[in-house]
Amino acid sequence: MATAVPAAAVRTTTKVAKFGGTSVATAAQLLKVKAIIEADPARRFIVPSAPGKATSSDTKITDLLYLAQQLGAKRQPLGQVWDGISNRFLTIVKELKLDLDLAPTLAEARAKIEAGASADYAASRGEAIHGRVVAALLGAQYIDAAEVVAFDRSGRLDAKTFDLIAKRCAGPGRFVIPGFYGATPNGEIKTFSRGGSDVTGAVVANALGVTLYENWTDVSGVLMTDPRVVPEAKPILEITYRELRELSYMGASVLHEEAVFPVRDKGIPINIRNTNKPDDAGTMIVAERDAGHQVVVGIAGTKGFTVINVEKALMNAEVGFGRRLLDVFERVGVSFEHTPTGIDTMSVVVSDKQLTSNGNVSKIDQIVEDIQGAVKPDAIKVVPGMALIATVGQGMNHAIGTAARLFSALAKARVNVRMIDQGSSEQNIIVGVTEGDLAIAIRAIYNEFA
Repeated sequence: MATAVPAAAVRTTTKVAKFGGTSVATAAQLLKVKAIIEADPARRFIVPSAPGKATSSDTKITDLLYLAQQLGAKRQPLGQVWDGISNRFLTIVKELKLDLDLAPTLAEARAKIEAGASADYAASRGEAIHGRVVAALLGAQYIDAAEVVAFDRSGRLDAKTFDLIAKRCAGPGRFVIPGFYGATPNGEIKTFSRGGSDVTGAVVANALGVTLYENWTDVSGVLMTDPRVVPEAKPILEITYRELRELSYMGASVLHEEAVFPVRDKGIPINIRNTNKPDDAGTMIVAERDAGHQVVVGIAGTKGFTVINVEKALMNAEVGFGRRLLDVFERVGVSFEHTPTGIDTMSVVVSDKQLTSNGNVSKIDQIVEDIQGAVKPDAIKVVPGMALIATVGQGMNHAIGTAARLFSALAKARVNVRMIDQGSSEQNIIVGVTEGDLAIAIRAIYNEFA
C-alpha cells in the first residue's frame, strides 16, 4: 500500500512558471512553452500573459482590447478592432490543432465590451482567453483568476487570495492561472498595473510555497546595465531582491517591481529565463548572495530630474528646517526622490513628471515662492536637465575603495558629478550628472566594475 505524500512535501519540489507576452505571442512560441513545461515535471503552476506582438509591426492584444473598450464606452461598433482580436486567438488555436471552441468565450467578451464594460474587464480578457488556450495545449486545469485573486474594497490584494489559490490548486496535475487580473468583493474585474502578470506569478508562488518562481521572457536574465548604452553588457548570474529593487527604481525593467514582495516574504528565489534560449541559466534573484566575487552587481540610470538647491547659513541649527522645506512639496502635491544635504545646504531632487499639472503647467514657480516664505533661504537655485545613476551592490559597504574607483572612472571620462547620495543600506551610490553625460557616465562605471 502506497504511503500518501503530505501536500507540503509535494510543494517543496514544485515551480511556478510565468510566461510573458512575447513568449506566448504565436503558436510557434507556445510550442516552445509546451516543451519547456514538459521538460520539468516540477513546472506545475503556469501563469500566462496575453499574446504580445507577433511581429515588430504588430499590436499587442491588450492594446487592442483597450481600444475596443474605448469604442464600446461610446457605444460604437467594435468592427475591425474586434476582428483583429478574435482572429489572433482563433489562428493560434487552429495552428496548434487544439480541440477548443473559443467562439462562446469571445462572443461573451465582445457583448460585455460593446455594452460598456470597464477598461479593467476589457484588458483582462487577453489573459483570460489565452489562459484557456494554454490550458488546452498542456492538458491542464484552467482556473479563472477572478475566482482566486481577490482585491479588497480599497483595491489592494486581499490576503484571502493565498488561501483561495492553495485550495484550488490542491491535487495532481498542472494548473493554469491567467495573470494580470482578479476580482473585487462585488465581483467586478480589476487588473494590476501593466506587466502585472509578474505579480500574479509571485502571488501564486507565495500561496503554494513553491521551490522556485520562473519568469520566462525574451531575454536571458538581467544585464549589468542597459544594452542600448553598453551593447556588450554582461548578464547578472545572481542578484538579491533588494539589489533588483534598487536597479528597478532607477529604470532597469525586466520584472514588475511589485512582483518581488510576495516571493521575498517566503524566501522563494526568482529565475529570469529566456523562452527562446531555454538552456541559458538566466538570472537568479535571491534573498542573500556571496558578494565577495562581485562588489557591484549593476548600474542603472535615467533622465528627467530637476534639483532644487536651498542655501541658508546655520540651517543645521534651525529646528524644523527640513520639515518645513519638505512640507512645501507636500502642499503642492509633489513627491521627492532624494534630499542630499550639507552644513548650510539642502537639495531636493524631483522627477520632472511631478513638476507639471493640468497638462504642461509647471509647479516650479509656486514651489520656489513657497520655499521662500517657509524657510527664508539665503539663495535658491533650480537645476533642470539632470540624470541620476545608481551603482548597486550589496558588497559595496565592505569593499574598501569602491567609491574612489567610481569617481575616478567618472573623472577619467571627464564627467562632472553634480550630486552625490548614498542610501543608509550602503548598497548603492547615486550620482547626479547632466542628461548629456548620462550614457558616457554609465559606460565609464560599467567598464570599471564589469
